[in-house]
Amino acid sequence: MKDLHSKLAIVNAFGPVVLAADNTPAAIDLQGFNAAEIELAIGVGGITFDATNKIEFKLTHSDDNVSYSAVTDADMLGVSGIANGIIKSLVAAHAAAESCRYGYKGGKRYLKLLADFSGTHGTGTPLYAAVIKGSGYNNPQPNAA
Repeated sequence: MKDLHSKLAIVNAFGPVVLAADNTPAAIDLQGFNAAEIELAIGVGGITFDATNKIEFKLTHSDDNVSYSAVTDADMLGVSGIANGIIKSLVAAHAAAESCRYGYKGGKRYLKLLADFSGTHGTGTPLYAAVIKGSGYNNPQPNAA
């Protein structure tokens, strides 16, 4: 069996938490790595999402951790039709939990992921997001237990 464990580092972007409003995105530093994967784990919707009452997951990136811009199709794998950095939208009933992942190939040093809530969310939705950093310059990566 091949060793993947020693070649990855995982950084919590937010959660696990039940959110009913925007999170405050933390900067994820990719220095020392040549690859990144964004993982979203989304629980059963706290409300019935629609075009007004929705959650949009917006990914931005930066070279200097000051000036951030929205990712585009050219920066991502596993998703297309990106507008304003939105890599996932919850705009319809979400009756089952799901996990999804998106590859980042944009080449900038920092990432931020925002769970952007629009409309009225009287009940929160369980969310978790992580950035999996891979192809590190200095392996093995430390254990995160």
